[in-house]
Amino acid sequence: MNTDTKEWLELAEIKAELAERDWFMGTSGNLSIREPDCPTFYITASGKDKRKQTDSDFLLVDLKGSPVQETELRPSAETLLHTVIYGKTKANCVLHVHTVENNVVSELYGDEGSVTFRNQEIIKATGRWDEDSEFRIPIIYNHGDIPLLAEKFNLHVQDDSGAVLIRNHGITVWGKSGLEAKRILEACEFLFQYQLLLNTQLAHTASLT
Repeated sequence: MNTDTKEWLELAEIKAELAERDWFMGTSGNLSIREPDCPTFYITASGKDKRKQTDSDFLLVDLKGSPVQETELRPSAETLLHTVIYGKTKANCVLHVHTVENNVVSELYGDEGSVTFRNQEIIKATGRWDEDSEFRIPIIYNHGDIPLLAEKFNLHVQDDSGAVLIRNHGITVWGKSGLEAKRILEACEFLFQYQLLLNTQLAHTASLT
C-alpha cells in the first residue's frame, strides 16, 4: 500500500486532528477520501485505534467497498454509506464520528426526523451565506442491517456536501474536499454543543419562574 500519496497523507492529517479532539472513542468512527480521477477511495480499516498513526490505517477500496488489493485489513463496517455518497455526488471526503453531543442531539430530536439551526454565524461554514439561512440535518434510525441503513441514508444524499445524523450512533458529513468536510463536521459539533447548552440554560430559567 502506497502511504505517500497526497490523499493518504491528507486523510492521515485529518484523522490526527480529529483524534486530538477525542472524537474517536474506542475504535469508533470512519473516514475516507477519494482518489482523483479514479473509481477508488481510501477508507479507515476496521477495528483500529484511530488515535494512533500507522501504515495500516487505511485501505484502498472500489466504489462497491471491496478492497482493490490483497490485504488482511477489513474496511470499516459502514463503508456502504461512503459508497452511497461517492456514487451519487462529486464529494471527495466523508467523515463519520461518534460524540456524546451528536448522540444526545440525535436522541432529543430523533422523533422529529431532523434538527434545524438558524441565526448562527457558523452556519456559513456549511456554505450557507444568506442572512436568514437555516441548516437542517436529517436524523435516521440506527438500523443494525448496514444495507438497510445505507438505503435509508441514501434518501438524504443529494448534494456534493451535507450531513446526516444516525440516531444514537453518530454523524456522517461529506464535502468536495477534506477541508470542506472537516469544516462542516466542526460546524455541526459546535451547533450541537450550543444547542445542548442553550437547552440547559432555558430549562434552568424556566425552573426559576
